[in-house]
Amino acid sequence: MNNEETTRLDARFLEEYNSEESIRKYSRRTAGGGISYLLDHEYGRIYLDSIERYVPKSRLKTGIRLWEFGCGAGMNLLHVVSALARGGIELDLACGTDFSDTLIGAARSESNAYLAPNQVNRVRFAVARNENLIEEGARGLGLCKDTLLGSFDLVFGVNTIRYGHRLKNVDRCVAGISGLLRLGGVCVVIDMNRRFPAFRSRLQAWPNRDSEDTFLPTVEEYALPFSVAGFEIVNKKNFCWIPHSAGRGLTTVMKTLTPILNSLMPSRAMRSLVIARKVS
Repeated sequence: MNNEETTRLDARFLEEYNSEESIRKYSRRTAGGGISYLLDHEYGRIYLDSIERYVPKSRLKTGIRLWEFGCGAGMNLLHVVSALARGGIELDLACGTDFSDTLIGAARSESNAYLAPNQVNRVRFAVARNENLIEEGARGLGLCKDTLLGSFDLVFGVNTIRYGHRLKNVDRCVAGISGLLRLGGVCVVIDMNRRFPAFRSRLQAWPNRDSEDTFLPTVEEYALPFSVAGFEIVNKKNFCWIPHSAGRGLTTVMKTLTPILNSLMPSRAMRSLVIARKVS
């Protein structure tokens, strides 16, 4: 991809994620019922299970560190912070970064509205691109870079790393994630599965659905940059049949159908999951 094509995609993504529609889509109060269900169940279980499996017990008492890249309006991060508090797990610092000023502003408002006062002081949001997490993140958070390096227990991103594949800079994103994680820390990536047949954006782009604008990696392609960077891939699969935007009725129907769909065609599920552990 040349510089002109990269600039065009950057401008398109910036316009899309700075819109009022993006705030409604990625804010807790106005997002679809599907994402609320997933955060309480499928996604939420993945985050908490990763913490339970890979974070030393001592850190659960002294305070763990979380970082969500491409955090949007902060729904995922705020949910995890609340879940940790309910589970009696101490939080030292939770950071959320996104390239959209609009969504980061919404995330800060959401944080003040939904978190307890003692939690708000430990949650920070900043504008930073996925391909420059550490430098831009440190600057936006008002923290010294050295206090961030190698200190995070869990880094995660939902529906965001595919843009690194489209822009050909995913290796820089993974390098930033590696720099943030402590040894033994994990990264959880959840994104669209290339083999799911009915994503609206790809149907609308037919017959050019494999163009740079709409390209989706396979689960193997999501995992590859982490393997190349020296991570251990501890889980890699396709899962989830509930759209983020689903209402209550569709969520109930798809939840009921999930066991059947998983048994018949698991590779066609809506999302890809990669859990990668920093081992060197």
